[in-house]
Amino acid sequence: MADRVPGEYGSGRGRGYGLRAGRDVEVRAAAGGFAVGAAERVTLHAAPRPPAQLPHQVGVVPAVAQSFQARPESAELRAPGPCHVLTGLGGVGKTQLAAAHAHRAWDAREVDVLVWVTAAGRPAIVASYAQAAAELCGADPSEPEQAAAAFLAWLRAKPHRWLVLLDDVADPADLKGLWPPDSPTGRTLVTTRRRDSALTGTGRRRIDVGPFTPDEASAYLAGVLAAHDRTEPAVELAALAEELGRLPLALSQAAAYLADQALTVAAYRALLADRTRTLAHALPAPDALPDDQRIPVAAAWSLSADLADASEPRGLARPLLALAAMLDPNGIPADVLTAPAARAFLARKGRRVRGRTRRVSAEQVHEALRVLHRLSLADHTPEEPQRALHVHALVQRTTRDALTPRRFAACARAAADALAEAWPDQPDFALAQALRANAAVLIALSEPTGCLYRRSGAHLLLFRYGASLAGALQAAEAQEFYRAFTEATTRHLGRGHWCTLIARRGAAEARGLAGDAAGAAAAYTELLQDQMRAFGPHDVGTLNVRLSVARWQGLSGDTEGAVAAFGALLEDMLRVHGPDHADTLATRHGLAQYHGQSGDAEGAVAAFGALLDDALRILGPDDQRTLTTRHNLASSRGRAGDAEGAVAAYTALLDDMLRVLGPDDPHTLHTRGNLANWLGDSGDTAAAVAGYTALVDDMARVLGPDHPDTRIARRSAEAWRKADREG
Repeated sequence: MADRVPGEYGSGRGRGYGLRAGRDVEVRAAAGGFAVGAAERVTLHAAPRPPAQLPHQVGVVPAVAQSFQARPESAELRAPGPCHVLTGLGGVGKTQLAAAHAHRAWDAREVDVLVWVTAAGRPAIVASYAQAAAELCGADPSEPEQAAAAFLAWLRAKPHRWLVLLDDVADPADLKGLWPPDSPTGRTLVTTRRRDSALTGTGRRRIDVGPFTPDEASAYLAGVLAAHDRTEPAVELAALAEELGRLPLALSQAAAYLADQALTVAAYRALLADRTRTLAHALPAPDALPDDQRIPVAAAWSLSADLADASEPRGLARPLLALAAMLDPNGIPADVLTAPAARAFLARKGRRVRGRTRRVSAEQVHEALRVLHRLSLADHTPEEPQRALHVHALVQRTTRDALTPRRFAACARAAADALAEAWPDQPDFALAQALRANAAVLIALSEPTGCLYRRSGAHLLLFRYGASLAGALQAAEAQEFYRAFTEATTRHLGRGHWCTLIARRGAAEARGLAGDAAGAAAAYTELLQDQMRAFGPHDVGTLNVRLSVARWQGLSGDTEGAVAAFGALLEDMLRVHGPDHADTLATRHGLAQYHGQSGDAEGAVAAFGALLDDALRILGPDDQRTLTTRHNLASSRGRAGDAEGAVAAYTALLDDMLRVLGPDDPHTLHTRGNLANWLGDSGDTAAAVAGYTALVDDMARVLGPDHPDTRIARRSAEAWRKADREG
């Protein structure tokens, strides 16, 4: 090293090395010892190193992990170009891809110089460059900045084939002035969690690295376990891979834990699913990590989260990540994250300004989302507003594990508030799907804590979710939800609480949607007795249950009973609610429907026509209840013998349903089926076949191939095909 050695050393009286006070000398390394001469200071110069013989490697390239999986990104790294930037979440295997690429290039003698740099910060990069300069061109590493510059100049000037790998770049600013030059014979490879624009540009190609594919993940687990003389069922390996989000780092540590603890995959999955344990309890201890790994999965993203929280807008990234940890990893709607409840939560949990809680705007939430995106803690895709934020399931798990029970409950309630606020009355199909998926995740996470229940009642989100399942005709899912919801409300609030009664209504409705109309009618009749005991015969809720009893009576085949029940109910509805109330209109709707089914088709047409006028006036043309009234008016016209009138009415209705509800809404699909049916009845069997054939494909995609409505449409298509063949 070059040290400044003053002439007066120690006491200040000329002692030390016997040099005169105030005078320095220069000492240089020479072949036979030191040459000493007068100078302003003493500088110790190491003897220049001769340049290393090529091929030469600088730095230690990590070993390739056991059962390393070749991936498509490996081929991308061999594509032409001076610089590739591997970016992605911590733990997706960027370093392993880079190491495998380096070993392959070195073993194939494709490079003369290979330099591996652990790029944790600018000092580390400069030090590695200085070491490379010392070994390759004899530069003095005691002046690291100068030596680093010499190394970059050497790369630029020499025609050697070189490969420089900068692993785990923490901040793009660390590379300012230190990027290896573009060269026809040289290549640069960077790995980083960052996605800043500064990392790309002319000559730099970004390669996004994600988790393993399902096949890669299963093959990896099978390979690691085989090395320990273990075999496990393929279905269990595939399920474990999915539960770990197919993250390579998590899979390797899980496999090590399986081997060390002699657990079956099924037993390990049960351990992993136990929400009373943190993820750290299901992975190896830090001193037992495989493949020379330095950190466990649970700590893999801590540094990135700290850096995100310190970025502008300061203090928002961590609470935003905590909020997102309660929701669907496959996509969170943008409106949920910017809802007033979400912003209020971020304001409370973020850093205070001058000791006071600050206000958080939607723009600041967007900026915080971009920070999470840049640091690969999340994928933010604002161009897909229904699923604008994706967070890996293990990032969510480790985020939740770090929360105290009180903080967990606060995050869950804030997420529920935000979901309920962002849930419109008539969401389009894609948004409704996303909202239900997010609600399902949140409800499952919150259930053990009961944090969505207060003394006053259950959270609004629970009611919205159940109603959305029923509205989407997801009968099986609705049945399971309402069964659990009824049990939870009974446990937390009591059997006679209004929330429990509403949950029982949902359970009865779901039973009917699943095809058990008589069971639904019986369940509603039983509920009616409890409803009347608790709230009396003229309570709004009691009248609503009577409406459902009458409706399911009719759907179960008791047409006369339905007509009588709707007729008696209409008198009470008019007395309690008046003629313009939505429940009064619904009662008139049921009465008209079952009058028609009892044989009075002309009377049904007249009743539905009058009802439609009132629905348009009271509810508006785009309300779903108005559209349903138009649907039944069209059907009644067909039943009254006017097939062409039914076709015309359904055609006009379908245009409005496509506009209001979208093509994938179940009500739109059913309207297409009715239109196809009346086209056939009007004599156009070819149009009926075409309509049902297309409908079956769409129903299978939206509802599922085994959904009852899909099966009905499939049978109808075949029936009209047969009719068309027979002429």
